[in-house]
Amino acid sequence: MPDIIRSVCPFDCPDACGLQVTVENGVAVAVSGDPDHPVTRGLLCPKMVHYERTVHSSRRLTTPLRRVGKKGAGEFEAIPWEEAIATICSRWQGTIAEHGAEAILPYSYAGTMGLVQRNAGHAFFYRLGASRLERTICSPAKEAGWEAIMGATPGMDPAEVECSDLVILWGINAAATSIHSLRDAKSARRGGARLWAIDTYRTPTCDAVDEAFLIRPGSDGALALAMLHVFDRDGLLDRGFIAANVLGFEDLAARILPDCSPARMAEVCGLPAEVIERVAREYARAKAPFIRLGSGLTRYGNGAMTVRTICCLPAAVGAWTKPGGGIFIGTSTGGAFPLQTVTREDFIANTPRLVSMNQLGGALTELDGPRVMSLYVYHSNPAAVTPDQNAVIRGLEREDLFTVVHERFMTDTARYADIVLPATSSLEHPDLYRCYGSYHAQRCGAAIPPVGEARSNREVFSMLAAGMGWDEPFFRLSADELVDLLLSGKNPWRSAAVTAKLRRGEPVMLTPPTDPKSVWLTPSGKIEVLNVQAAEPLPRLLPTHAGRDGYPLRLQPAVTPFALNSSFYEQGDLRSKQQPMELLMNRVDASERGLADGQTVTACNDLGKVRFTLRITERVPAGTVVTEGVWWREFIPGDRGVNALTSQRLTDGGRGSTLYDVTVEVRGA
Repeated sequence: MPDIIRSVCPFDCPDACGLQVTVENGVAVAVSGDPDHPVTRGLLCPKMVHYERTVHSSRRLTTPLRRVGKKGAGEFEAIPWEEAIATICSRWQGTIAEHGAEAILPYSYAGTMGLVQRNAGHAFFYRLGASRLERTICSPAKEAGWEAIMGATPGMDPAEVECSDLVILWGINAAATSIHSLRDAKSARRGGARLWAIDTYRTPTCDAVDEAFLIRPGSDGALALAMLHVFDRDGLLDRGFIAANVLGFEDLAARILPDCSPARMAEVCGLPAEVIERVAREYARAKAPFIRLGSGLTRYGNGAMTVRTICCLPAAVGAWTKPGGGIFIGTSTGGAFPLQTVTREDFIANTPRLVSMNQLGGALTELDGPRVMSLYVYHSNPAAVTPDQNAVIRGLEREDLFTVVHERFMTDTARYADIVLPATSSLEHPDLYRCYGSYHAQRCGAAIPPVGEARSNREVFSMLAAGMGWDEPFFRLSADELVDLLLSGKNPWRSAAVTAKLRRGEPVMLTPPTDPKSVWLTPSGKIEVLNVQAAEPLPRLLPTHAGRDGYPLRLQPAVTPFALNSSFYEQGDLRSKQQPMELLMNRVDASERGLADGQTVTACNDLGKVRFTLRITERVPAGTVVTEGVWWREFIPGDRGVNALTSQRLTDGGRGSTLYDVTVEVRGA
């Protein structure tokens, strides 16, 4: 009889789904959603319904490899683990002796979201004295925008959406990235709520709602300012709520909103003024309007300001006073587990330099100070996913750069490695997971033995520590022992009963602690529309970077339901559902350029050129072009992916990536 084992989806998604894994003779033969999980409730996305095909893919790396060909060619020979570890440690010891420890740079992000395996390298590289990595490629501008106005106030319970009468999915293609939030929004609609989407092109989520509003990329803040203008002008503000709970709205109304009329903001965001007027009035008159805010709209030069501005909307109309009313940007459950027991910041000495992961290309080719002489990559694929791909690849091609990649597959990055180490999948190691789209958490063990000679992040860093001659007991702790440390002691987020369930591998809901003195955890104790500590005290209209670049078309690198960044391209059936790598373009723009549906085209800007197959569609407004997914190089028409067109510029807050802040021209190939 097969065993049914509980596990958790490890990928960078808000939902951290609960899994049921069917195992026969040490092999995962099926994966399904856990029907008893409080959020998953049996529903999995298309990427995970056959996760066993990823785990047991014929593409899995099963032994350590040493490069024998040119960097990038993907030519390797198998070597034993002992030789791989000895080679790495010897090279690092030589690098430290000649250049200093800061010449070594780790690179990782969210290929796994488990608290132990994702953070397993932190303590090692802190102890080594390597350069530190600023891990801000995803949505730090979103967090910075929220904190500027809401401080440390916890996010609302997203399940409240079912009490709303107007649900807005703003800048989130939930059909691809948060299927449970879309399911819950549809449930609210069955209860009588209207369901809207605001996005830059007609995504599958737009097909699932009552009404979709398409705006120009990076103009979300302009729409929000125009709505606030209408609230103020037409007496739609909840002045009682503002007086008791909001700091500085009068300053915003006097100094910013007069210049933000729907007519003026229509020129910025592309929505007709009369549509903006209607959106504003219907939002203000809703009993409990709910906004689910995505991350894509924060990946512009004005991303943090955009979030600040949108966060003013529920404060202006008092939406927070009603169940189901408010705005949800995500949850932060960092206080629920003492992560420092895994990351060990106490190992840091002399505060090594901080390198932005968004500027890896510059770090490998232009960085001041000790030159980066060694790069260690784990659970990430920077050759594909990092901005300014051409600069990244120029760095990876350096013969004097010693690169180690710990991976499951021969990714674009692994092809440039000197040593490749085979990594486990999430079904092959223990971990503890928490969610950022809800408040649940779950522990899981290994469901199957490692495939081939694959080893987990934690195991490899323990081996490297031994190879470096370190004797700290911490590096000999197993992943399960670290999970036990994370669950030890009392914690206001979880009762003893909740912790006991976690220890048993059951999914649980965490409870954010409340402050009896204030609902709003800000310096003033109010929602701070006016933030006197910020460089920009008030929300205002802030331009994007790309508006100054001089190319006529806004490029949107978008998500797809069949991949997650560069993950899942090992599954042929998922690739077939999105092949080829397409550029979506409006008929008007195609006609102006003499381009035909299905032809090969080149998108270009100052940073690079990328070949696509053109698809002409009315789902994309004129002036915008869209490509979905972050493809592996072996499956695309040219030798570069979409990130050859994205820049190393950072957001206005949080030092995040500006992956969506791109302009291009498109020509026939």
